[in-house]
Amino acid sequence: LDPVSGKPTGITLRIVGPHSATQARARLQMADALVEAAGPDGIVSAADRERVRLDTLARCVVGWQITENGEPVPFNHASVVRLLKAAQWVQAQVDGFASDRASFRGQA
Repeated sequence: LDPVSGKPTGITLRIVGPHSATQARARLQMADALVEAAGPDGIVSAADRERVRLDTLARCVVGWQITENGEPVPFNHASVVRLLKAAQWVQAQVDGFASDRASFRGQA
């Protein structure tokens, strides 16, 4: 939804819930990536933390319907990361929805 008007933007994302195997794998990959990003002192830079966070959030998006110049935009992980980097308001909505157990009530 548009962050100001609340109206649909034409972007539809398919997002997995917090109890999904996909999100569980994403969390494990996040933990591994943070360990790999840590320097010899065990500290992970803010830039690396943000990169890993966005990568993890992107793994929660498993499909989309987006068009650009009237043509469908191909779905892939790199494109999801690019969308999340370009629009903080999309990040916030994806993060909120992916973590909201009530949004997935009654779904397998």
